[in-house]
Amino acid sequence: MYKLLLSWRYLRTRYIALASIISVTLGVGTLIVVNSVMAGFAREMHIRLHSILADIVVESHSADGLPNPAWHMEEIRKTVGSDLQGMTAAVHIPAMLNISVRGQWITRPVTLIGIDEATYADVSDFREYLLHPANRQKLSFLLREDGYGDKDHAIPPAGWRYRRMKIITERDLEAQERLLRAAINPGGAGETPLAAEGSTIPPDPTGIPQDPFAGTNTAPTFDPAKEQKAGIILGIAIGSVRDRDAEGKVMDYYLCRPGDDVRVTFPSAGTPPKAVSDVCTIVDFYESKMSEYDGGFAFVPLAWLQQQRVMGDAVTTIQLRLVPGADLKLVRDKLRARFPAEEFAYRIQTWRDMQGPLLAAVQMETTLLNILLFLIIAVAGFGILATFFMIVVEKTRDIGILKALGAPSRGVMSIFLSYGFSLGVVGSGVGMIGGLLFVKYINELAKGVELLTGQEVFDPTVYYFQEIPTVIQPLTVAGVVIGAVAIALLASVLPALRAARLHPVEALRYE
Repeated sequence: MYKLLLSWRYLRTRYIALASIISVTLGVGTLIVVNSVMAGFAREMHIRLHSILADIVVESHSADGLPNPAWHMEEIRKTVGSDLQGMTAAVHIPAMLNISVRGQWITRPVTLIGIDEATYADVSDFREYLLHPANRQKLSFLLREDGYGDKDHAIPPAGWRYRRMKIITERDLEAQERLLRAAINPGGAGETPLAAEGSTIPPDPTGIPQDPFAGTNTAPTFDPAKEQKAGIILGIAIGSVRDRDAEGKVMDYYLCRPGDDVRVTFPSAGTPPKAVSDVCTIVDFYESKMSEYDGGFAFVPLAWLQQQRVMGDAVTTIQLRLVPGADLKLVRDKLRARFPAEEFAYRIQTWRDMQGPLLAAVQMETTLLNILLFLIIAVAGFGILATFFMIVVEKTRDIGILKALGAPSRGVMSIFLSYGFSLGVVGSGVGMIGGLLFVKYINELAKGVELLTGQEVFDPTVYYFQEIPTVIQPLTVAGVVIGAVAIALLASVLPALRAARLHPVEALRYE
């Protein structure tokens, strides 16, 4: 009983130990906050990455793609068996996108993805990140009447209603320019106003009479106010720019919107490839909040892209979604054994293999931060070590009296071990509570810091998140607390051994 009483007395009266407690508290709290924020970012990143990538991708190295995809998919079904949940075929090719913005053409490099709208949702969460609610329920490459804006996206009017008004306005402007030119040059005839020199109205790609799928200029009855070209879904960062207005508010400025037409240029199949160019109608935006995807991916119907490239029914990738809990690496290895590299020019990877460098970089960053921040607790441990040695020297007489009264060496040692354990428990407990509260109110605290400093802690124009993501992992919190208590306990071992080895005669000789 005397051991606990002495430990409690030292804890209450030795204010020098307060510095050690504060060090442990800060170390534990910082580790919990950092791990929670990093886990939040990692979770968001995994969700966004996996939203567009299937569990396993079978990709062809050939420019012509995988021939006879039906046979390949049947072989994959036999190989994967009951682990297979969904499968689809797609075409991935590089392309150039041209957008007309206020009389100027903007060119964007994109990855053009031809997808099967009936099966693509079986292997990814693609639909969940589409802008129009109806497309989130059932994917379609047909332009909707309206309904593209919501509380999170202040998108200008879009859809069929916007498209009709745009065409009517352009036709009115064309008619006015024709009348103006006729008034200036009554004898001129046969001149095309839009193509005349000095015209401020750019050539409208919708004016090209073109079949939505064939891509030939042989459909003179095409009316852009009533018909659309082949549908295309753009990553939202392709068709918009996120920046701040004059008042500092974050705004999305749209270069194009659903209902506008864009020109897409991509290579045909075969060797050597030839450039294929056609006009597509934007039918929706895709927003995964991953800049790599939102700024580089465009989706079109699979059958249209195959026809444009003259590649028959060939595809470039076959994508698989496995049942929850399936071993991705095991299924990948089975497929590699079925389609060996020496016989088939295919690359078979899991989604983690495809994003390996990025995931490894995030994991290494988290590990290094944990190591560096854990040194704060180690510094607190050395503080406890120095404090305890001072206490042993100061309390030499008291230790001698205890041992002279019959206290065993083990009992004296346990006094200091209990003291160190108490410091660790108090410091880590307060740090845990403080860290958890900080994580819970981190976004409110960030806003307070922004008000005080005038500087943004979390810039939404960079991260495309509305708030700082956090995830509290109970095992991590428990590991941090246990580690802090263990360091405090280990720091008290050497002083406790020294106190236990003191001989009562030597301790009381000069008293």
